[in-house]
Amino acid sequence: MKRFLMVKLLTVNLVVVGFAVAVVWLAIDTLAAGYFVTLMEKYHISPEPAHAMFVAAVHRYLIWALGGAMGLAILLSFVMNRRILGPLTRMTAITDEIAAGKFSARVPVAAADEVGQLARAFNRMAENLEKIERLRRTLMIDVAHELRTPLTNIRGYLEALTDGVLPPDPGTLGLLQDETLRLAELVEDVLALARADAAGGQLEPTSVDLRFMVQNVLAAFAPAVGKKTLAVRLHAPASPVMVHADRKRLDRVLRNITDNAVRYAPAKSPVTVTVATEPEAVRVDYANPADDLVPEDLPYLFERFYRGEKSRSRRHGGAGIGLSIVKKLVEAHGGGVYADLTDGVVHIGFTLPLATDTTAGRR
Repeated sequence: MKRFLMVKLLTVNLVVVGFAVAVVWLAIDTLAAGYFVTLMEKYHISPEPAHAMFVAAVHRYLIWALGGAMGLAILLSFVMNRRILGPLTRMTAITDEIAAGKFSARVPVAAADEVGQLARAFNRMAENLEKIERLRRTLMIDVAHELRTPLTNIRGYLEALTDGVLPPDPGTLGLLQDETLRLAELVEDVLALARADAAGGQLEPTSVDLRFMVQNVLAAFAPAVGKKTLAVRLHAPASPVMVHADRKRLDRVLRNITDNAVRYAPAKSPVTVTVATEPEAVRVDYANPADDLVPEDLPYLFERFYRGEKSRSRRHGGAGIGLSIVKKLVEAHGGGVYADLTDGVVHIGFTLPLATDTTAGRR
């Protein structure tokens, strides 16, 4: 590619030089030579020898100028084209490396011109590909890790039943059923996360009342709240809070973030849910005592399979996917998520753009 493009650029330069010399050559033969003859006749000088000498000298100088111009054009074209095409050649080689799975390769950026801008854009693309590949590998490792525990437990129970170590009574069968349900929930969570990743182009937004949806979700979690004796308080405007969102996916966001608050809040502790309108957005905030959460955990709460527990214990259950789904779905709606820890209270929430249509809409 480099040689082919260099030859084309060099050919263009040589054609321009040859055309310029040809024009000058013809101009001298048709105009300057005729003017020279007229001038010689005016002063009564025989034009033939002088004319021949003049034309020969001019042609000789033009040939020398053509040779020098072509040599200079070849030299400059080689130097400049090599400088321009060098990064493109490296991009071609690095593209082959990326295609082979080496996503850490980068193109050196040595200029601020269009080629340099292309190199920077290429490097950003490579960085994104490397990040996606790293996330893919991490996801595969985490999924395998999460699946291994319930499968190991199920295998152990089945081997114990086969060897007669455990009796096939309702208690043992119940344990098997619990592990199976846990495995099924994990698979459903991974599938939901994959759907959330692709939700950006599949939303069906309508005008919905966010305050009404939060109230419904909190009512659905009343049994879990009562089981832990949590004191849930909702602070929301008296009037509807309208947002333009996919009702089904927004319901999943609220259920996941509510489940996270109820699951991790200590028993008999307060949980405060706030729905607040801002100039161009609405904010939903869940606040509860942080238990053993520390500030170092905050940047990772929305990462896949992350738990804010030091030993990644299973005492709260879950696979650490719920908040990842929240992040994906909220960002698909043009909003953002956040996590903050203040005075032992963790605030986890999200913001969504306010609907331009302030009508109540369908509930």
